Amino acid sequence: MSDDDLGPAARADRPPRGDVDVRASVAAWEALFRAQVTLVRRFARHDVWGGTSMREYDVLYTLSLAEGGAMRLRELAGSSLLTQPSLSRLVDRLEAEGLVRRGPVAGDRRGKAVQLTDAGRRRQREIGRRHARSIAALVGGALDADELATLERLCDRLRLAQADLPDPVGLTGDDPPEV
Repeated sequence: MSDDDLGPAARADRPPRGDVDVRASVAAWEALFRAQVTLVRRFARHDVWGGTSMREYDVLYTLSLAEGGAMRLRELAGSSLLTQPSLSRLVDRLEAEGLVRRGPVAGDRRGKAVQLTDAGRRRQREIGRRHARSIAALVGGALDADELATLERLCDRLRLAQADLPDPVGLTGDDPPEV
């Protein structure tokens, strides 16, 4: 059975392959990382953000995907591109702008959730439409439909597999793997 015969969940749940090619792994990572950095720099130059930073947009977008547009701060930190301390300060700014609000979590007296306001949802959609056109131009302009589907499948597989892979042990600054 080939990878194409497996569904995304089955592929992600599969144990890692036996012998890992360190050079190929590093080359693939570098290619992925450098492509992402190049694209983020180009997206940052586009005038689609309307005074909202890319990080603020990331939080608005992440909340827009959540059920009811709300998440606990730690869940939001796990789903966004920010660390929790940075995220806390950013949420404070978004709250001051009226784009999110903090509120109680049903069934948890101490829990607080961050929720999109109507203004936050409007801002996310407005920026999102413009950003989607940028993505289509820069990503869709470089790859055909089959390549886009393959890229999505591989990135999802890589992301989902991380939950089941143990952290590397025995690697210190003194003994890096040979590349």
